[in-house]
Amino acid sequence: MLNPDAVVIRNDPEVRSLEGLAQEIRILSGKIPETVWIREGDIRYSVDLLKGQKTGAYLDQRENRLLQGSLLTGPGRVLDCFSYTGGFALHLAGKAESVTAIDDSAQALETGRRNAEKNGFNNITFLKANVFDFLKREENASNKYDLIVLDPPPFARKKSALSGALRGYRELNLRALRCLKPGGILSTFSCSYNMSEARLGEVISQAAQGIKKRVILLEKRLQSGDHPILLNFPESNYLKGMILRVT
Repeated sequence: MLNPDAVVIRNDPEVRSLEGLAQEIRILSGKIPETVWIREGDIRYSVDLLKGQKTGAYLDQRENRLLQGSLLTGPGRVLDCFSYTGGFALHLAGKAESVTAIDDSAQALETGRRNAEKNGFNNITFLKANVFDFLKREENASNKYDLIVLDPPPFARKKSALSGALRGYRELNLRALRCLKPGGILSTFSCSYNMSEARLGEVISQAAQGIKKRVILLEKRLQSGDHPILLNFPESNYLKGMILRVT
């Protein structure tokens, strides 16, 4: 139906080892260029099909990235945490006064810089840093933002990791809340199946109460529609997101 130029096999998730399955990345048919450019709304960005994380792009966040630009009512300061190659940052750059994109991968950040240049944006700053430490420094410096995106990697890949993950999500959201201007927007996500929507809400509520902030839920978010949720397969409902206004 699609007549693709190439088919790439990405059988490299660690979870395959639990089933005794081999891990491999290979080109099944055709040839691929070193860099593939894809379009998402008005944004173009590059994807490394062989070395990039997952498919080279986190396609389950596509609809959530497209939403972000509409959340800014005017020019403002934006912080994109765990930015990878700048997906959220790119969609916000057209509306924002400035965007700071934070990640701990120098390679991903360099790709993000190329993506920004490709789209004609010169208002995105890509910084290599630990997000927790960066947020603490910003809080101490009284730096405030109009919108913050939190899209961390899964903190609870297993049930046994849940208690530690709860502390991590609580601290992460607490620090972000402290760095928001009054009336600011927090777009916060969890891709851990073991972190339920209810637990995520509790963590954010506890963080807000601790610093006397009121958090208004504007919208709940899920993964993109082409990642279907099957009711008889609860693990398919893994990505949870909340769009919050903080006062």
